[in-house]
Amino acid sequence: MTDDARPFAVFDLDGTLSDSAHRQHFLEGARRDWSAFFAAAVDDPPLAEGISLAVRSADECEVVYLTGRPERCRKDTLDWISLHGLPEGPLHMRRNDDRRPARRTKLEVLKRLGRGREIRMLVDDDELVCDDAEAAGFTVVRARWAESSQALKDAQERLGRT
Repeated sequence: MTDDARPFAVFDLDGTLSDSAHRQHFLEGARRDWSAFFAAAVDDPPLAEGISLAVRSADECEVVYLTGRPERCRKDTLDWISLHGLPEGPLHMRRNDDRRPARRTKLEVLKRLGRGREIRMLVDDDELVCDDAEAAGFTVVRARWAESSQALKDAQERLGRT
């Protein structure tokens, strides 16, 4: 089977493949420090369950990364993916000026990807992203193997930042 025919396995990063708990404090309080939050992502430890699933998925699927991180974080994100032995694959990021909720931006990308090829699964920790993807007919694996803070949930949904 050529790469063009293999289905996609789509993986979120924060809370799915990477443990962002150590940097969530930057999102607490009235003054959120987005620059520090994203800069600290290079030090995220990998989440074994997510990493293992991505590596196994590469046997049958083309792995695609779909994150709410802004485009300005591309190099650091690609370096992190490589450092942790994840399969190569396209990385879809949020435009730097896009503040829409993650469930909207990610669903838009999923629908675009799904027009050309089967999406075997989306793996994400954001319950609202998962709910909307399932409602749109996508198979979802809910990444519930990391702790998420209320500050991160607010950032994903209300603030449209990650």
